[in-house]
Amino acid sequence: MAQDVLITLQQDLERSLRRPDKARRWVMVIDLRKCVGCHGCTIACQVENKLPPKLYYRPVHEFESGKYPTPARTYLPQPCMHCDNPPCVAACPVPQTPKERATWKETEGPGAGLVKINYDTCIGCESCVPACPYTARTLDAGKFYEATPQGYETAASYEYGVKRNRKADEAPIGKVRKCHFCVHRLSSGMLPECVTTCIGRATYYGDANDPTSLVAQLLKANKTQFLKAKKGTKPRVYYISDKNLEVLHG
Repeated sequence: MAQDVLITLQQDLERSLRRPDKARRWVMVIDLRKCVGCHGCTIACQVENKLPPKLYYRPVHEFESGKYPTPARTYLPQPCMHCDNPPCVAACPVPQTPKERATWKETEGPGAGLVKINYDTCIGCESCVPACPYTARTLDAGKFYEATPQGYETAASYEYGVKRNRKADEAPIGKVRKCHFCVHRLSSGMLPECVTTCIGRATYYGDANDPTSLVAQLLKANKTQFLKAKKGTKPRVYYISDKNLEVLHG
């Protein structure tokens, strides 16, 4: 009996976390041929990060193509791309010093290579929001699902490894938020929540610089695509699809 892909990914993750920070290159590979559009990853992400209404770190878009009698529907999960050339970081007016910076490309620790946000230094100006060509960033406007916030809405979340209870006038309310590949989970040796909850096993995560990892093997064996490749952002999210995403997604 074949080993479940999640066990393989977990083993790859644990091995990569023992490698030097600069030796790793975290990537996400999404096989759209396997995505069934269940939106389980979106909901799991919302629960993991206690996200408010209309703020999604991992929306799943739907596209129709073809004509009767052979139409087709493609589901496209779209997390933050964690670009190697992130325009959102360049757009941030907060000084790029270790103590002041509000968003940056991390170089150290388990999250090395990921684009992060510091809720304590973010000024909520939203300059980074339109700069992202993937609409991956959203301002937390402080809304709740109920007029009186329920317990699950103010329960602690651990984004970026910091325990926070989302309450009025406290960060991350008033700050820009986005997918961070569950860096708090990576720091504890766990895969991103969206990966573990994908019922179609369509989402893979790991170190592309480890040639023995499943993600490296997938990248080698398949023709992959980026979203908005012409933007020059150098995304770290790869898509496997039999559709032309430039035509489908635009």
